[in-house]
This record gives sequence, structure tokens and C-alpha cells, in this order.
Amino acid sequence: MSEQEELLAAVHHLVWPQTGDLQCSEADHPVGHVCLAPSDESDLRELQNMLSGRYGEPRNLATGGFVDPTVTPQTGLTLLAPFGERVLEMRAWAQGGRWIGCGTARFDDGTRLVMLVAEREVMAAGMTDGTSWVEGIVAVTGWDTPRTRTVDWGEVEGLLGTALPGDYKQLVEIFGDGAFDGYLRLQMPGARFRSGDLVLHAEWLADWQRTRRSSRWDPYEVYPTPGGLLEWAGTEQADQFFWLTEGSDPDKWPVLITEDIPDSWVRFDGTAAEFIYRMLTDRRHPFSTARYFDTHWFQSHER
Repeated sequence: MSEQEELLAAVHHLVWPQTGDLQCSEADHPVGHVCLAPSDESDLRELQNMLSGRYGEPRNLATGGFVDPTVTPQTGLTLLAPFGERVLEMRAWAQGGRWIGCGTARFDDGTRLVMLVAEREVMAAGMTDGTSWVEGIVAVTGWDTPRTRTVDWGEVEGLLGTALPGDYKQLVEIFGDGAFDGYLRLQMPGARFRSGDLVLHAEWLADWQRTRRSSRWDPYEVYPTPGGLLEWAGTEQADQFFWLTEGSDPDKWPVLITEDIPDSWVRFDGTAAEFIYRMLTDRRHPFSTARYFDTHWFQSHER
């Protein structure tokens, strides 16, 4: 096993739920993290690319010795604390209740690569009066990126031939291309891969069903058949999340989910955002990630 593979295995072990408290062996470091030890021969960009390949695109906490002044305990400050003013560069990945950090810092003998795993906290996200499901998802994942996407929804809906639910459009604009808890991945217009592009995938699925006449989605039809299934999310485990496009109001479309087995349909009479929020917070939800993680995150796939 190469050094990079060993480091990745160590990180994977430390971020796994119920690993235990993080105790660093460095005498002058605060509690709540573990420092790993890349060799001097390791390449920073290779290490960061390796982590991005597994944990998504990182947040930039520090570059060229300048720390983002908006960093807080909820957005990765625990990754900077062990190094103080010595930190030169730091990228951060969220994974469950842990942060993963990789960068460089100054030491008495020069600049060194640093890698660490630190505790991550997200404020509790109870739903109060006036809180939308989308706002609840932002709170429960600790998602704080100021970047929002501008999408020409008129063009997208024109290509699809239908309006889309408002909460889904908010999710795309706020979160973009990525997966909740590394599990449920949104389909969105302009995604990096065709399979994740809402419009292109809908066209492909309709053509595939038309030419093959598969019974895969029985007893339902595939959109653009009136009342047909329009996919808005999926998972690596081949779960598919659809709207049942019945009725003229897309905000009232129910969600239908199928696993990669015949006749496995589950219906959820609520919006996509409500489905995701309950998936993240309700252990009784049929596709709950709350059974496995106490703290939740969004894994960005955008560059």
C-alpha cells in the first residue's frame, strides 16, 4: 500500500461514525483533532486531489498565509486552531461529524505538509414556524457557502415542457451539483455528467423507455407521458427519486422512489425538500441517513 493509500485509509477510519474521541499526540495542540503525518516527499496537490476524489470539492480556509476572515467553528475553524498564525494553506472537507483538512504550515525547520481530522459541529435544525424545508436543510447540513447559481429556469422548463417545483429550484441554486450525506445526489441543469443533468437525463430516459418498452417503472409511465415519472435525484446504489407529474401544480407533485429491485416503489406525499429534510433528520424515514449519522453535510461536486 502506498503512503497516499495509507493516509486515505487513516482518514476514512477517523471520519467513520462512532470512531471515538479525537486525541492528537502533539503536546501543544488543542483537543478535538488528530494530526496525520505526510512525508516530506508527499505532494500537496496530489493529497488534496486524492481527498477531493473521495469527499468532494473542498472549502478554501486559507491561501498564501491569509485566512478567510469569515471562518467560524461551524465552517472549519477547528482545522486552523492547531497551527494558529503558522497556517499557510488549508482546504477542508466535511464528512459527517468530522472535518478533514490538508494544507501547509510554518515550523521551526521550514514549511511542512499537514493533514488532520477534527471534530465538526452543526447547530441543531428544528423546524419553527415560518422556516421552509430548504432553510431546514441549509441549517442541518451547516451549508454556508455564499455562492448561488443563476439558472435560466425559463429555458430549462421550456426544454422539459413543464414547470418545476419551486423548492427544487431553490435547492439547485443554493447547493448545486453534489450529494446530501454523500448519498442522495441532485440532478440539475448543466451538471458535469450527462447522467446528472436533469434535462439530458429526462430525454435519455424517455428515449430508452420508448425504444425498449421496459417494465422497469411499471405501473407508471415515464415523462413526458402525462402524469409520468420525472427523475430529480439518484444514488450510487441505483435508487431513483422521481416526481409523479400528476396535476398542473408542480409544487404538489408527490415523490416516488424505487430501489434497484422490481416493484419496490415508495410514495412520499410531500416536496423534494421535505423529503430530503426528513431523510436527514428522521430515523423512521424509509431512506433515513439519520440512522447512520448524527451530523449531516452536503458533498459538493462542483469545481
